Amino acid sequence: MDLRILEIASNTENNKILDKHTHKSKNKNPICGDEMEISLIIKNDKVIDMGYQCKSCIYCQASVSLLSQNIKNKNLNEVKDFINTCENIFENTKINLEKKWISFKELFDKKNISRKECLLLPLRTVNKALND
Repeated sequence: MDLRILEIASNTENNKILDKHTHKSKNKNPICGDEMEISLIIKNDKVIDMGYQCKSCIYCQASVSLLSQNIKNKNLNEVKDFINTCENIFENTKINLEKKWISFKELFDKKNISRKECLLLPLRTVNKALND
């Protein structure tokens, strides 16, 4: 396992419950059993804060940690576009992430394709929260 994955996952500053959330969702990976709960505070179509709780593998924890750090102060269209791009990121080697999302490049690398569902669970959970 890449030590960088462990380093990213160890940042748990947003591993919290947001009491005054505006959006919330739970999701489970049926393949491995990872569980994710995400709460968001959205104001004026912008993500103000994100909290998460998870029972998951280190890949899922790294993905949600990175997402929670990078999603703040982004408008909803930016977030949705990023999530849609990531759904195909392992299939298409020509996908270029915008500079604001470039920190995900090392996670969403072909070497981690076997953990695709784990890496995408946090993004899918945010998407579910935004669409509920």
